[in-house]
Amino acid sequence: MATSTGGNPHLERAYSLNGPDDVRELYDEWARTYDDELTGEEQGYVAPGFAADTVSVAAGVDGEILDAGCGTGLTGVELHRRGATRIDGLDLSEGMLERARATGAYRNLATADLTRPIEVDDDRYDAVVCVGTLTHAHVGPEVFAEFARITRPAGFVVATVLADVWESGGYRAEVDRLAAGEVVEAVSADVTPYRAGQGVDCRMVVLRVR
Repeated sequence: MATSTGGNPHLERAYSLNGPDDVRELYDEWARTYDDELTGEEQGYVAPGFAADTVSVAAGVDGEILDAGCGTGLTGVELHRRGATRIDGLDLSEGMLERARATGAYRNLATADLTRPIEVDDDRYDAVVCVGTLTHAHVGPEVFAEFARITRPAGFVVATVLADVWESGGYRAEVDRLAAGEVVEAVSADVTPYRAGQGVDCRMVVLRVR
């Protein structure tokens, strides 16, 4: 079943992108209006708040946190509201990073393509959070191994995966593979509201790194 976009032209483009250059172009263009379009009642983008709550419960907010695919900083702002002070962010779009920078929630921000190896040292963060990026035509399930690599042992990876690609996109299979190899403990993958205004859900994936 197709994911509801509510007729939003940016979302319709977002679910049919073709590679990192296409992604960068869309989000650079969308950055200025992204928050207004998604956080309003019509879309009801609640995933950043739910993800921040999940990080707070699983890992706490006192450690070093990487917001991977941080966009305009919606998740970083939610984490900051919960007391996090050491948040770094990565995103492909400089336009989105400019908006994230203006929030004041982040310690460091940098450009990165999450479809490629992440230029971060092993065991670098206490928690990695990724919201809105594991979805149609964006970043595939292979990134879970990278998130685990850069998370310290006993740290947590918290990521949303759009519900209708959780199995078809190979995300569940990759989580199962990493768990079977004792790279991570798969703590949970509960169905959680994502864009509540359109009735769109995600899986809130919580992994504990071994």
